[in-house]
Amino acid sequence: MRGIKRARIALLTAVTAGALLALPGAANAGVLVASAPNCDNGATSQPFAQWNDDNQYFLAPGGNFEGDLSGWDLNGASAVSDQEPWRVAGDSGSRALNIPAGRSAVSPTMCVGIEHPTMRFFAHRSGGGLLGAASTLVVTARTETSLGLVVDVPVGTITTLTNGTQWNRTPTQVVLSSLLPLLPGDHTPIQFRFTAVGTANWVIDDVYVDPRSRG
Repeated sequence: MRGIKRARIALLTAVTAGALLALPGAANAGVLVASAPNCDNGATSQPFAQWNDDNQYFLAPGGNFEGDLSGWDLNGASAVSDQEPWRVAGDSGSRALNIPAGRSAVSPTMCVGIEHPTMRFFAHRSGGGLLGAASTLVVTARTETSLGLVVDVPVGTITTLTNGTQWNRTPTQVVLSSLLPLLPGDHTPIQFRFTAVGTANWVIDDVYVDPRSRG
């Protein structure tokens, strides 16, 4: 519990500092809350069970990149004919999301709470030339403060040490924004931002948030 309290204090400090830096963006006040009319994240499954991770996860909205992606802010990213080979979503999908170097893609709004502490997905990099191996995929959570300001809270960085040119599952990424609610059952609306840093493109698939409930 002390660890959670310390993490929450650190997060609140970071968010407050970010809010002060983000004052010119106050016109975005309420945008995440307004786009999350309810916090029903849908059915859960155990997509990473074959890797000894038996937590329950929910699929992020449009997180398998099949069908309509209108809820995503693609900013140059696009669905491509590619697919993580384990097909953990249990569908017959054939698409993934390609994020060009220097671009980012933002997910639709979803809800997290202290029972939703982590997220995982599948990724690989593509191209980038001689500097491609130094490219990273930075994941942040766009989080709305109590002042209605939207700031990016770090989630994790995917490197070629864990995800090279071949598909691989990502390490578990801690969603610090999940610590903002005070009690189980309270939720914070967030959006995940995936940014390709460096010269390589990154391809992602089957984005899951863990867990809905630890029981």
